[in-house]
Amino acid sequence: MAFIDTIPTDAAEGDVADMYETDRAGWGFLPNFTRAYSHRPGVYAAWRGLNGAIKANMDERRYEIATLAAARRLRSSYCSLAHGRILARHMPASAVSDIALGRPSDELDDVDWAVIDLADTVAADATTVTQADIDRLRGLGLSDTEILDVVLAAAARCFFSKTLDALGCNPDAAFNELIEPELREALTVGRPIEAG
Repeated sequence: MAFIDTIPTDAAEGDVADMYETDRAGWGFLPNFTRAYSHRPGVYAAWRGLNGAIKANMDERRYEIATLAAARRLRSSYCSLAHGRILARHMPASAVSDIALGRPSDELDDVDWAVIDLADTVAADATTVTQADIDRLRGLGLSDTEILDVVLAAAARCFFSKTLDALGCNPDAAFNELIEPELREALTVGRPIEAG
């Protein structure tokens, strides 16, 4: 589950117990990523606050596209699976697979591709973002605030994905049941799903 020892559910108290219960209620099981933060529940709470503030200002579909693009670049299976699953509520699973695999898709428009490209560049090496990258999105009708939102989503994903992967946190076995096989395979871009 992780390279570090985490606090077992039967030993969790206070903020850790609350964190476990909140995520268990939301997911239907206790995710491995929640346990990874068991020694620092305040950091996890701060992450949730930051991520929630970013998401609150974005269309969910655009947020998930940017997040999946960043997660793919970071080779984060955990985040690709979680966010690809959500994105599949907004578009066909085949289009989500296309994003994960870097393939063209008729389901995505020019704005979607520009968002994918910017999020990918932020995750890969933000120092390579150019004025032309920003102007491309402006030219497609995005405001500077909307462009900032894409950058924030991608940059925040770097923190969360890298934390999970650095701790050896494999995606939960539940993803085997939650996502259809073809999409699951496309979204598994790094660490394998935990054995059931």
